Amino acid sequence: MTRFVQKSLVAAFAASFAVGAMAADAPPAAAGAEKPAVANVPIDKNKVSTMVGMDIGRGLTQIKDDIDIKVVEQALEATLKGEKTALTAEEALAVRQSFMQQMQGKKVAEQKVAADKNKKEGADFIAANKSKPGVKTTASGLQYMVEKEGTGAKPKATDTVKVNYLGTKIDGTKFDSSYDRNQPATFPLNGVIKGWTEGMQLMSVGSKYKFFIPADLAYGENGPGPIGPNATLIFEVELLDIEKPGDKPAAMEAKPGAKPVAKPAMKAADKK
Repeated sequence: MTRFVQKSLVAAFAASFAVGAMAADAPPAAAGAEKPAVANVPIDKNKVSTMVGMDIGRGLTQIKDDIDIKVVEQALEATLKGEKTALTAEEALAVRQSFMQQMQGKKVAEQKVAADKNKKEGADFIAANKSKPGVKTTASGLQYMVEKEGTGAKPKATDTVKVNYLGTKIDGTKFDSSYDRNQPATFPLNGVIKGWTEGMQLMSVGSKYKFFIPADLAYGENGPGPIGPNATLIFEVELLDIEKPGDKPAAMEAKPGAKPVAKPAMKAADKK
């Protein structure tokens, strides 16, 4: 949150921000296709101004309830004209620091509420789920259900596996799926969340299991945005293969706009 506020209040009004966002939003060209003649696109001052305003608006979305857009416009205009502003540079710095502290405190409070809610709902779900037909529970608290039993080898914690998977929250919300990317995922079992490391070792190649992973075996309080803190997770997983030493693993493709969830089973410490 602190980094976001800094970016919003310090860099959002820079012209380079608008130009960079415009480039980032451009769709990738197909292989072999000619690059669009950007220089020939007819533009004028109104269009450029609109584009900059749109970029600024997107950058300030998360703090829109904390600002008065008319005052923002006045300060922006005065700054561009080199006129005296309502705050000195020193006063603005003090306001920025206080505001960042306020936003950080608000974020921490919101996270605490969400964490408590998810923890209780997850515990209730796991307690009710354990008595359902076909559900097995391990000593760690991991629950799983065999949907298809394979006949291949079982991976070790030090192996790298190739899988297809679907990840959802207990309310059914999907947060990631290799099926949607049309590409299986490959990763080492010693680099994923505890529930995956344990659960995958129960499977034989060719198997399809459903895992019900309590928060302490998943991300705990460090769940990325779409997942949230202390979330209990459900994964449907197909074990396609165990990579042999020397094999070149297929890279996991990230979904646009969801970088933290591109590797949903990766340990929190491994996510960047």
